Amino acid sequence: MCGDCVETEYPNRGNTCLENGSFLLNFTGCAVCNKWDFMLVTNKSLKEEDGEEIVTYDHLCRNCHVVARHEYTFSIMDEFQEYTMLCLLCGKAKVTVSILPNDPQQMTLLF
Repeated sequence: MCGDCVETEYPNRGNTCLENGSFLLNFTGCAVCNKWDFMLVTNKSLKEEDGEEIVTYDHLCRNCHVVARHEYTFSIMDEFQEYTMLCLLCGKAKVTVSILPNDPQQMTLLF
């Protein structure tokens, strides 16, 4: 992967988890071919392991090389859906969402 092509390696994206696409605001241009062009998504795969969905793909400079490898996961744990993202270009993020009508995490914050 190419840390020279990004402004910040693995930026903290809070709870923004991308299943597809690219965070182009973090792309400074290709350090190899010196061009700023759209990123291609290649080698996209979806696999399921132990009830967890894992989506992986490569961010590819349109002209020359792989800039970053993107991994997105989705799983259900108890009464929560959990999403994570880890990518040199897009960053790291994690979000947990309740599948119940009343979120137990939000209820504890009230007291």
